[in-house]
Amino acid sequence: KPRCSSRTLTPPLALGASSFAMPTYKLCYFDIRGLAEMSRWMFKVAKVDFEDCRLSFAFGTPGDFSTIIRPEFDAAKASGELATSLGKVPYLEVDGTKIGQSKAIERFIAREFGFMGSNSVEAAQIDQLCETIIDFKAAYNKAKGASDAAEKEAAVNKYFAEDLAAS
Repeated sequence: KPRCSSRTLTPPLALGASSFAMPTYKLCYFDIRGLAEMSRWMFKVAKVDFEDCRLSFAFGTPGDFSTIIRPEFDAAKASGELATSLGKVPYLEVDGTKIGQSKAIERFIAREFGFMGSNSVEAAQIDQLCETIIDFKAAYNKAKGASDAAEKEAAVNKYFAEDLAAS
């Protein structure tokens, strides 16, 4: 069974204290720092209660991805529970409706809690930063993807010295 816990926090004042019923949120992801980390942080910063559902994740042989052990995820995928999120985590459930894709979840939370700027230009600038981070991560993963150790080291060093610095 996934390790889920409910965080008891007070809704932010900007959303209006208790004049309306707050939606219920459930964030489900692997129990590692990864794609759901920014969403978790936004819930914390906004001081909004959410069910923190972490699916176990372990290696049978450390570092060997063919030996990953993830029983809750496999069961949820087999049962169709992850169909809306295309068989992947993280997903965010809002009052029973599931939303997949980590960046879509982040943008939803940002809009919900007032983190997307005060107008459409500021929102576009925030989107720009989000997309830039995606580009940084893709370039870094490409650099560290070389199979030869010396080639990999050279590519990663070039990434940090030239590519990232030029950005």
